[in-house]
Amino acid sequence: MKLFITGIGTEIGKTVCSAILVQYFKADYWKPVQSGDLHYTDSDKIENWTDHTFCHPETYRLQLAASPHQSARAENIHIRLHDFQLPATQNSLIVEGAGGLMVPLSDDTFIIDLIEKLKLPAALVVRNYLGCINHTLLSIMALQLRNIMLEYLILNGEFPEDTESVILNSITEETKIIKIPEIKSSDKEHVTAIAKQLTITKL
Repeated sequence: MKLFITGIGTEIGKTVCSAILVQYFKADYWKPVQSGDLHYTDSDKIENWTDHTFCHPETYRLQLAASPHQSARAENIHIRLHDFQLPATQNSLIVEGAGGLMVPLSDDTFIIDLIEKLKLPAALVVRNYLGCINHTLLSIMALQLRNIMLEYLILNGEFPEDTESVILNSITEETKIIKIPEIKSSDKEHVTAIAKQLTITKL
């Protein structure tokens, strides 16, 4: 099982959701691009929050905490799609993107192009906020236009019934649904507890 974790925006819980799935599937982890926070990267968080996880090295490690294309430009680096190669592993693999689907890697390439290049199905992390329905439906539409399989829709946290029903009406029968409860603390104890109780459903 190989899966690309993306989201409807930034700061919606992709890394903690990735940790839960790493724990659940006993998977390796790979963050292709790390922009900023090199003192405590997403790979570091995954290692701290899960058991016996192998984190493959990032293809790009950038100093500036900004979109990858801006961070790369600050270091006179040009991110190229052909530099990304899936790590070799016999285990399942969770790949975590940066921000949402249209986050730029360069002036003319985006995270969605990386998903397409790697030929991976996607898991879309959704969190409730004003505007999340619009962002979710646009993200699903973008994946459909690229013929990228939406393997999982991940509802991270609590949702009003009306919001959840509209979102679930936008996916096909092929997409599986994961509901992750509001997590009190991002640490190994809580990640492990949620992973043990995780259920995957369909429409």
